[in-house]
Amino acid sequence: MPLAHALLLPGLEDIVRQGDPCRCADAVRRIAELFIAGAENFHPDHVNLFDGVFATLVPQAGTEVRGELSERLASLGNAPPGLLRSLAQDEEISVAGPLLRRSLLIDDAILLDIARDRGQSHLLAIAQRPIVSAPLSEVIVVRGNGEVVRRLAGNAGAKFSTVGYSGLVRRAGLDDLLAVTIGQREDLPAPVLKDLLSVTVDVVRRRLFETAKPIAKIAINRAMGELASTSRSVTVARDFTAAQRLVVTLHNDGGLTEAALLGFAKAYRYEETVAALSAMSGVRIATLDQLLMGERQDPILILGKSVGIQWATVRALIGLRFGPGRAPSAPDIEEARLNFQRLAPTTALRVLNFWRLREPGA
Repeated sequence: MPLAHALLLPGLEDIVRQGDPCRCADAVRRIAELFIAGAENFHPDHVNLFDGVFATLVPQAGTEVRGELSERLASLGNAPPGLLRSLAQDEEISVAGPLLRRSLLIDDAILLDIARDRGQSHLLAIAQRPIVSAPLSEVIVVRGNGEVVRRLAGNAGAKFSTVGYSGLVRRAGLDDLLAVTIGQREDLPAPVLKDLLSVTVDVVRRRLFETAKPIAKIAINRAMGELASTSRSVTVARDFTAAQRLVVTLHNDGGLTEAALLGFAKAYRYEETVAALSAMSGVRIATLDQLLMGERQDPILILGKSVGIQWATVRALIGLRFGPGRAPSAPDIEEARLNFQRLAPTTALRVLNFWRLREPGA
């Protein structure tokens, strides 16, 4: 070890050589005190000196000591960069958490790597940062669970790209609390608000309106008016008569199975697919036709989860909407797969029952 390193603490070289965890922990604490006391006045070469010493000692220190060090460094503006990277990437959230939540010295490249590789506790910590960039938000929206995404949506310092907002709205179609949280953002663009309202049920729309500020209520009323106008537009009429007869015959013969549904979807037989889904779910054909031909994929995920079909069949149903020779993007499919995996059957059934209750004559 260079002499300059040894001067930081008498006997440091001997401590490192012996590798005694208790002595290493004590050394880390004492050197941390020394660094923090002079951090504001240290030049880069001084910081690098401490960085090298910490790189030798910290891996031998226990989780408690690493967590203490992380907590103390989180608010510093002049901390050893190598040490910060090491602690922020630590598998223990008690170590990584303080830096992920508060340190402004952790750059986006490191945060993106952590967001892609670590678990939900690390994502939750990143979602609480004072500023979350749009690229980072995109990763969190795709990988995060409900708690993580709701925390991100409620963070005024989080930025969202068009892709990020689109992902948020898709998630909101399956999460009422998330929908309300998104609707309360002051930076919500008007097109996103309209998309959000289009995927939420009436009770959520009412709650959004009730909790909104006066200027936001005007925007909600305007968006609802546009949605009502859109719903009255002329749609292409389809004849499901022959498809219904075929599905009834299949049902009577015991052939109305997931395999049959998959076959219809893969062959792009739209009418037969919708008729089969209607028989399996108890939702009327007219309602399903409107849901499947909309811009959102959430109704397909809800239908699939509520009737108990596998992802491969849901994937084929998504492809059915695009038609032969066209396909959704790989990121969109992966996001849909993750959302389908996260969707609870009880939530799907609740939405399905809502669709049934809204049908004429129900």
